[in-house]
Amino acid sequence: MKRHAFDTAIALTAQPDGAYLGQTSPAYANMVGPFGGVTAAQALNAALQHPDRRGEPVAFTVNYAAALADGPFALHARPARTNRSTQHWVIEMLQAGQTVLTATAVTALRRETWGAGEHSMPNVPRPDAVPPPQGPRPVEWIKRYELRFLEGGLPAAWDDRDHGVSRTQLWVRDDPPRPLDFAALTALSDVFFPRIWRRRARLVPVGTVSMTVYFHADAAQLAATGTGYLLGQAQAQAFRHGYFDQTAQLWNEAGALLVTTHQVVYYKH
Repeated sequence: MKRHAFDTAIALTAQPDGAYLGQTSPAYANMVGPFGGVTAAQALNAALQHPDRRGEPVAFTVNYAAALADGPFALHARPARTNRSTQHWVIEMLQAGQTVLTATAVTALRRETWGAGEHSMPNVPRPDAVPPPQGPRPVEWIKRYELRFLEGGLPAAWDDRDHGVSRTQLWVRDDPPRPLDFAALTALSDVFFPRIWRRRARLVPVGTVSMTVYFHADAAQLAATGTGYLLGQAQAQAFRHGYFDQTAQLWNEAGALLVTTHQVVYYKH
């Protein structure tokens, strides 16, 4: 059976000194460098593969310190503190001896408790009722996902018109389909194109500075989601002084909120 492109992209090789070696993937190339979501997944994978890891991811923050060049990289992950039920991780990615990414993660031993949701999945048509977009897909990483937009796709014309709102809703999954896990969910959390393009309809240069992912699902819930679609919703809060933030949610088809994510993005006027 052919290995999925995502599994190839996040593959890491353990080194005698405790580091991991990885490689950028041309399958997830972006306009400049790789797709940030797969880079985040690679970083998280260093903690997921670590022999000292306890529990499952609860929170993960990644800071993009510099542009990642095509080629090899090294990842260093260490548990900074291990408590009875939580573990706190520090992760660093290096190329040519220089830091290109820093990250922190919290893993935890989850337990059964009372639970409830307050952010309900929007009432939208099912995935098979939403046609996939037609036309060219300008960068490679977009070809690795099936995107079915309900609202807020890329502008039909880059006319510098203010659309008044930056919200996007879409059904999304890996293409070809792949069973969901924490690494894939991390990458999917960054699948939304920059909100300023939706709001302003101007193709300005952008770059994510920092992204945090909060995992509400455990491994069993991800396994139950399987290869199904996720409903994603993203919207910005403010655009100001060269930076904007955007918040997103991802639900599975059963309506369970799997993850919420927040990121701050640099843009050039």
